[in-house]
Order: sequence, then structure tokens, then C-alpha cells
Amino acid sequence: MSLVIGLTGGIASGKSTVAKMFAELDIPVIDADVIAREVVEPGEEPYKRVVEVFGKEILNPDGSINRPKLGSIIFSNEDKRKQLNQIVHPAVRKQMLKKKEDYIEQGEKCVVLDIPLLFESKLTSLADQILVVFVNAKTQRKRLMERNQLTEQEAMDRIGSQMPLEEKAKLADELIDNNHTIEESKNQLLDLLRKWNIIE
Repeated sequence: MSLVIGLTGGIASGKSTVAKMFAELDIPVIDADVIAREVVEPGEEPYKRVVEVFGKEILNPDGSINRPKLGSIIFSNEDKRKQLNQIVHPAVRKQMLKKKEDYIEQGEKCVVLDIPLLFESKLTSLADQILVVFVNAKTQRKRLMERNQLTEQEAMDRIGSQMPLEEKAKLADELIDNNHTIEESKNQLLDLLRKWNIIE
């Protein structure tokens, strides 16, 4: 039996760092963000719909979607964000499920679904265990401002567009507390993998 782990967190909580740790242990990681980029490449059906809804002004000269431009529209407008999600999410879900089934058929002991909006998109049923990467609000804000060169207000807007990390933590089966060093987070992950009998 393969164990399917739903990996999530909040923006700048360190979820990608933990995803990388899984990958380094040769555990396959299916990244929703990567698939979300693939499904809106020129020629794909969701791409056409995004351009219809948001207009050609969100495109780069080469016809690809200008993600920062699209991001600035949806982060400040809830309705636009919902519209985009309604176009992109079904396509992403379909691809993720296909990849998950492929890995299970190949006999992988563990498959990770890396989904930033796991709870918001109501995708928890896709996983056997929900793992949330957690940091406190102050750390989250500071890391996001540093990582993306954002003002405090911009960082707050982005954090505010997601379900609060405290709420996600309450809904998790397991937590990785990422307030400290990468080494400590890795040790927490290894402990969990032993508990789940994925590694010795």
C-alpha cells in the first residue's frame, strides 16, 4: 500500500523546503504549482479561458502569461481569484490524480502531493495523511517580505488571501514546526517517516 501525504502550509512557511527534503529521500513529490504552470501554457485549454476572462494585457510579448501581472490582479480581488481558480483547479486536480496513480502503480511506498491550497481547494480527500509546515505569524511575514522584496502591507495582503496557518495547523494530521533551523525541520520529517514505516 502506498501512503499518500498531502503536504501544505502557508506562503513562506517553508513548505517548499520540506518538499525538497522528501525529494532528496527519493520520495516522489507531485507539485501543484508546477502543474498549475503547465496547464496554462499557450495551447492548453485553461490558457485560452484565462486569456478570455482576464484579457490579452496579462500576456508577455511571447504570448505566455505574465504571472506577476496576473498575481497583482487576483491578490487584490477575491472574485477574480475565484474565477481563476475555477479555470485552473480542475485541470490541476486531474493531472495530479493521474501522476499519483502512476506512482502507486510503480509500487512507490510513499507519494507526496505538494498543494499550497490543500484545505482551501477542499482536496484533503486525495491524501491519507495531511502534513502542515508551520511557522508563527511574525516569522511568516518577515520571511515573505525578505524573499519577495515586499512591503509589510503587500506581505499582509498575500498572507491574508490564504486560510490562516493556525487554522491549517488544527486540521493537520501531523505538523512540522519550521520556526527554527532546517536541520530541526529535517529531523522532525525523518521521525514522521519512521513512524509511518516509510524509512527504517
